[in-house]
Amino acid sequence: MFGVTTELRFHLYSQPTDMRKSFDGLCGLITKDLSENPTSGTVYIFINRSRNKIKLLQWQQGGFVLYYKRLEIGQFELPKYDASVRGIRIDYSQLVLLVEGIAITNLHRKKRYKL
Repeated sequence: MFGVTTELRFHLYSQPTDMRKSFDGLCGLITKDLSENPTSGTVYIFINRSRNKIKLLQWQQGGFVLYYKRLEIGQFELPKYDASVRGIRIDYSQLVLLVEGIAITNLHRKKRYKL
């Protein structure tokens, strides 16, 4: 069953990723470059250099799940970030916009009341 929901944390790996990497290779990037635990429940997002492929790695009870999307035309639009960081946190709505091909660089979030 698909388990990517709004309650999860999302971490975009900011460096171009070799899409030949699978579960173990991506876990190695998370452990070594981000100094995080791949089984923490965070969904890790990886994009290749030409930005036409994206992988999401998520730990679910019992094992890893890997989501993969390849664009036939166009590129994924990445948010602006400092090039020196290895990864940035994004929220669910930013992830949906990223995967759907909607530019998230010029979006402005309206203020909302939070408890």
